[in-house]
Amino acid sequence: MERQFVDKIAEAFVAARKAGRALDAYPGEKPQTLAEAYAIQDRALMLWDDAVGGWKVGKIPPPRDAVLGANRLIGPIPEKMIFEEAGSPIPMPVFRGGFAAAEAEFAIRIRVPQDAALPTNDAETYDWVEEVRIGIEIASSPWADINADGPCVTISDHGNNNGLVLGPVVPREMWDGINEIAVETLINGESVGKASTASMLDGPFGAVRFLLNNLTERGLMDQATGWVSSGAITGVHDVEIGQAVEAHFAGVGSVGVLITG
Repeated sequence: MERQFVDKIAEAFVAARKAGRALDAYPGEKPQTLAEAYAIQDRALMLWDDAVGGWKVGKIPPPRDAVLGANRLIGPIPEKMIFEEAGSPIPMPVFRGGFAAAEAEFAIRIRVPQDAALPTNDAETYDWVEEVRIGIEIASSPWADINADGPCVTISDHGNNNGLVLGPVVPREMWDGINEIAVETLINGESVGKASTASMLDGPFGAVRFLLNNLTERGLMDQATGWVSSGAITGVHDVEIGQAVEAHFAGVGSVGVLITG
């Protein structure tokens, strides 16, 4: 994909996000490779004047994972779109006319140890972790078909992220058993999904390792410190403006958001 087309797509998404408006069509030729997709994401990062407060990690399902050569994708979370719930649901905006979903996730705050090699297992990853929280990722994009168009299109617009809400802390003694924590997501009080991270590839800490390797390859490790939204646990749940979303994590607590326009 030529540079001019990368720039055009990135500029269109950044403009739409700043204006809070949806797009009627994908703004150019859709990326077909991870290299093309991350080139668009990298250009969008250069156009923003907002600090990156973290990164979302999402799964690339079969058979596309084999075709693309990766089983996960990432996208930046603006610092201004990361909030801490304080006992009542946090209002979180989505793009009216675009894509909107909510996902129960573990949020892991990472730091970069001085002169440390990239971790290869959970025990080594703990040295990069400051804190683990429960949370809800708001997946939203100006482009309504972002998920239907596949992982490369998802990557091209911030990985389809529009914010992260942080809930209670997961105590350190629970990290080793994090895959056993039962999670349930409710929309307007009705259950829409139950699961744990036991079947999530190599788990939440594996998502951190994927992120660190991705950022290293892209020369972005200077932006690694912050929160990692480590992947949807109970599913990617479509939401509408006005709906209330709650995520319950057994033995830890709950976190909630109110979807706004």
